[in-house]
Amino acid sequence: MGLGPALVRWFRVHRRALPWRTAPDPYRVWVAEVLLQQTRVETAAGYFSRFLSAFPTIEALAQAPIGRVLKVWQGAGYYARAHHLHEAARIVVRERGGRLPDSVQELETLPGVGPYIARAVASIAFGRPVVALEANGLRVAARWTNEPGNVREPSVRVRLERALDSVLTRETPGEFNEAVMELGETLCRPVGPRCPRCPVAVDCRAYRELPDPGSIPRRGTRVRRPHVRAAVIVVQDREGRWLVQRRAATGLLPGLWEFPGGRIEPGEAPEATARRELREETGLIVGPVVRLGTVRHAYSHFTVELHAFAGTPSPGGRTSVGARRRWVNRTELARLPLPKATEKVVALTEGRRDRASLGSGCRRGRTPASRRRGAPRLPRRAPR
Repeated sequence: MGLGPALVRWFRVHRRALPWRTAPDPYRVWVAEVLLQQTRVETAAGYFSRFLSAFPTIEALAQAPIGRVLKVWQGAGYYARAHHLHEAARIVVRERGGRLPDSVQELETLPGVGPYIARAVASIAFGRPVVALEANGLRVAARWTNEPGNVREPSVRVRLERALDSVLTRETPGEFNEAVMELGETLCRPVGPRCPRCPVAVDCRAYRELPDPGSIPRRGTRVRRPHVRAAVIVVQDREGRWLVQRRAATGLLPGLWEFPGGRIEPGEAPEATARRELREETGLIVGPVVRLGTVRHAYSHFTVELHAFAGTPSPGGRTSVGARRRWVNRTELARLPLPKATEKVVALTEGRRDRASLGSGCRRGRTPASRRRGAPRLPRRAPR
């Protein structure tokens, strides 16, 4: 039995019971692959079930307002994925009668669908004989071939994709791709691979030729993530309502709601930052403020330290409200999609410091092989 068939046979027996593997229609496969991009499997499972409960069909997703989609997505991170899902669903319903394209080329025309997701959906949902290459696949193929090069190099990725394509089971390409991912996530792990339990270890050159198969793929120097310091202020009016603002529809945390604030300038005190940002963004001035505390959050390319304050507007102060800014009570705030760091600030206002101190941030998931890597560009407007 060849490597591909042996791997598929193992997968059929040992695959994990994941929600998207039940009735894997194209819509469910697509949503799952979008969620799994940069989100761990165990984390994605809960969000997948919640998302499908709210939007069981592509038509239901297309008809929902984007604010509702973001609220259901809240906590999953990388909110541009939710925006792209919603936009793509509307296109598919409007232009294709609600049927997803079944070819890689057509799938790649949809917002947010890159080479990996297109190939994963095409193979798993439609049986197209293509390799869906992501981080797990790169690692598994690199060990099978004892690849000496850097898997981040395009030429090396092409070589590894060809290696996978040479053993692809053409009759069951979706199962093959899932099997490669399953192997990488459960046995052929980045650190401490469980080679004795691997169903295809006999075909793995790294296992046969190296004292430590885990040394493949070669690891480059890790770049330390930059650290951002920012400050926000929870402004409360006489009716007990809070002032919140909506972030832009593009960029980091698109369309989410947060408290006024921004990045701390060099030599600037956090309280001074909070007052300055409030004045610049809203025109409001506050009197004495109360320090709520500090929350910390990790994003994929940087970390943020958020200093939170609370205060009331000075008499006579007014600010414009509308689609991008509003006064909300706690019940109304709970209905809005919020960044995780803002959730932590809300917890501080309620004295729930245990909740506010919970670590949260980027979740490593299925990273597409085509992902561009390099020095991160930090947003001018600090996340909060």
